[in-house]
Amino acid sequence: MNFAATILLAFAMSTDAFAAAVGKGTSLYKPRFSDALRTGIIFGVIEAITPLIGWFIGSAAAKYVQEWDHWLAFVMLSVLGLLMIRNALRDQDAEEAGEPRRKHSFWNLALTGFATSIDAMAVGVSLAFIDNNIFITASVIGLATLLMVTIGVMLGRVLGKFVGKRAEIFGGLVLIGVGTSILFEHLHA
Repeated sequence: MNFAATILLAFAMSTDAFAAAVGKGTSLYKPRFSDALRTGIIFGVIEAITPLIGWFIGSAAAKYVQEWDHWLAFVMLSVLGLLMIRNALRDQDAEEAGEPRRKHSFWNLALTGFATSIDAMAVGVSLAFIDNNIFITASVIGLATLLMVTIGVMLGRVLGKFVGKRAEIFGGLVLIGVGTSILFEHLHA
């Protein structure tokens, strides 16, 4: 996988975390940069670890599926992309009305970060089947998530959920594009 695809993948993986961060920012009362950075670090670390876990799982299975690994990567990334798009389009329940929070707990952020990184674990599995340095990719995913989540929290009060949903749709489309690119590279190599 080339550098441009790695960057696109990283930002695609961070869009669901960005959408969640926008939601977190909307529920906070005047979030400070330190709150946004704290949230970004928590999400970024989790988002960097989960593709590594997935990659180790996928590496154990790689020798059994080498002949059709590019198809597996294509299908997994496409399904994840479609799920991201579906989730963005699905109507969400209205949030509880009440006084905005000043800060989210570590565990609340960690659970949200893990929930938004499940797709990164699945991507890690699919990356085990192609020529890829998982440590660089996981680091780039973590840094992109840190950046996107920090921005998302700060923009949450201004932008609301409208942008978050659009970002998740875009991320889903990028995942489908990366999967298609991997398939194309292997079929025409």
